[in-house]
Amino acid sequence: MDFARQQRDPARHVVGIVFVILVHISVIYALVTGLARKAVEVIKKPLNATIIEEIKAPPPPPPPPPPRKIEPPKVQPVQQPYVPPPDIPVPTTQSEPVISSVTTTPPPEPPVIAPPPVVVAPPAPAPKPAIRRGVTPIFRVEPIYPKDVIRAGIESGKVVCRLSIDEKGNVTDVRIVESNPPRVFDSAVVRALSQWKFQPEGDRYIAEIEVNFSLTN
Repeated sequence: MDFARQQRDPARHVVGIVFVILVHISVIYALVTGLARKAVEVIKKPLNATIIEEIKAPPPPPPPPPPRKIEPPKVQPVQQPYVPPPDIPVPTTQSEPVISSVTTTPPPEPPVIAPPPVVVAPPAPAPKPAIRRGVTPIFRVEPIYPKDVIRAGIESGKVVCRLSIDEKGNVTDVRIVESNPPRVFDSAVVRALSQWKFQPEGDRYIAEIEVNFSLTN
């Protein structure tokens, strides 16, 4: 069904007319029963307006009072008692003294101061010889008679040497001064005496040692 045919339908017009009639009947009933008058009275009632006061903040506390100045106590000046001035004696003229006799006293003799005692210094120790002889070791190694010297038939010999000894008593050097027969026992003496130990004296010195060799059957 199209729109033009719906507009020409008599059923739709009847429904609209019935609705308008019902509205008019409702209005007339309201006027008759006084509902309209009550609505007007309600509208005419005065409106009550409530004014809400603004909540005010509490006032700030008063400022603290300024500190009071404490004045120092006044000290009364101490009054000095009156002291009268001293009596000044009247100067008197003295007569010149009369010298009856003059005696001369000799001046006192100065005290005799004894001279300090002379302190005699102990004699200085005798200087130690540059080369010491007869020094005894605290540890020694005896020289070994060389076998090749035995085979050579040499039955005796003598070696004189000088040892350089340090502060701790150790032998630092062995120097041959004399050997008889020459250079036969030198190596054996140097090897043995290098191991000797002497009493420490805190100073370096040179000791002269004589070593004798003798082959006994």
